[in-house]
Amino acid sequence: MPRYNPALGFIFVTAFLDVMAMGIVIPVLPELILEFTGSNAQAGIYNGLFVALWAAMQFVFSPIIGSLSDRYGRRPVILISAGGLAADFALMALAPNLWWLAVGRMLGGLTSSSFTTAFAYMADITEPEKRSRAYGLIGAAFSGGFVAGPMIGGVLGEWGPRVPFWVAAGLGGVAFLYGLVVLPESLPKDKRMAFSWSRANPFGALRLLRSHPELSGLAVVNFILYFAHHVFSAVFVLYAAYRYGWSTWEVGLGLALWGVLDILVQAVLVGPAVKRVGDRAVMVFGLMLGAAGLAMLGLAPTGEWFVAGIFVSALWGFAMPTLQSLMTQRVSEQEQGQLQGANMSVGSIAGVASPLFFGFVYAGSVTTLPGLSFYLAAAILMAAGLLGWRVGWAHRDR
Repeated sequence: MPRYNPALGFIFVTAFLDVMAMGIVIPVLPELILEFTGSNAQAGIYNGLFVALWAAMQFVFSPIIGSLSDRYGRRPVILISAGGLAADFALMALAPNLWWLAVGRMLGGLTSSSFTTAFAYMADITEPEKRSRAYGLIGAAFSGGFVAGPMIGGVLGEWGPRVPFWVAAGLGGVAFLYGLVVLPESLPKDKRMAFSWSRANPFGALRLLRSHPELSGLAVVNFILYFAHHVFSAVFVLYAAYRYGWSTWEVGLGLALWGVLDILVQAVLVGPAVKRVGDRAVMVFGLMLGAAGLAMLGLAPTGEWFVAGIFVSALWGFAMPTLQSLMTQRVSEQEQGQLQGANMSVGSIAGVASPLFFGFVYAGSVTTLPGLSFYLAAAILMAAGLLGWRVGWAHRDR
C-alpha cells in the first residue's frame, strides 16, 4: 500500500519522538521531586503518585480519544495530541512546586492517550496476520525512544533537572509539525462509527472486552502486564541510585540498555518467533522470561548483576505485540479505536494502582529489603504468564 508509506514513517518517527521526550525526563523527574520533598522515601511516594495521576487521566480519556478517532478519523486526533504533549513538557519545565508538577503529569496523561489512536491506525492499514510484526515494529520505535531519551536526559540533567523538559517540549513540537505535513488519514468515512458517550466513557469502553469471550481473559493478562511494568517507572531510578550508588547518567544508561534489548526483541525476534510457534506461545514465553528477569533485578547483589537482570527482563518484549495482535483479531474494523481505548483504560487502571502500590512498598522496605518491589512484580508477571497459557488452552488460535 504505497500511499501509506509516509504514514508508516510518521507513526514510527512520532512514536520514537514521543517516547524519547518522555524518556528524557525519567532520570530527572525523581530528582526534581526530591528537591521539593527533601526525602528519598517521600520522593518514592510522590513519584508513584504522579505516575498514578498520569495513568488516571489515561483511564478517563483513552476511550474518549479512541472513540473520537473512530468518528472523525485518526489524523486530527493524533496531531492535536502531539501538540498538547509539547505544551505539557513546557509547563513542567516551569514548575515551581509539586502542585504544578501534578498538573503537568495530568496533562501528559491526557495527551499521551493518542497512543491508542496510533495502534488503531496500524490496525487500519495492516492485515490481521501481519499485526504482530507491525506492533513489534511500533514497540521497537517506542523502545528506540526509550533508549535515546534516558541517555539524553541523563546528560542534560547534568546541566539542571529542568533542561530535559525543555528539550522534550521541542521534540514534541517537531513531531506535531512533521505529522502536519506527511500524515494521511487511514480510516475511510464509510467505515467510521458514530460517537457515543455510552461507548466513550471508560466503563462503557470496557464493555467491549466483555462482549467478546476470548477478549476477557486477554484483557486480564493485559492488566497484569501493565501492573507489573510500572515497577520501572515507580522504583527503578530511586532503587538503582540507592542500592548501587548509580548517578543520573548511569541510571539513564541502564534504562537505555533495556530499551536497546527490547528493540532487538520486538523488531527482530517477534516476527520469526510468531511464524514458528504462534502468537499465544510467544506471549506466554515473554511473560515468563520477564518474570525471571524482574526477580534477578531484585536479587542482584551488585550493579553488574543488576545489568544481567536487565538483559533477561528485556525478553518481556515478546509479550506485548503478540497480546495486542491476538486482541485486534477478535474485533471488527469499526471497533479498533474503541478496542485500543479500552486496552489503554485497562492499562490506566493498573497505572493508577501500581505506582502507588510499588511506591509505598519501596518506601516501607528500602532500608530492610530494597528489592521487594521487584520480587512482587516478578510474582505478578508470572501469574500473567500462567493465565495467558490457560486462556490459550481454552481459546485456541483461529
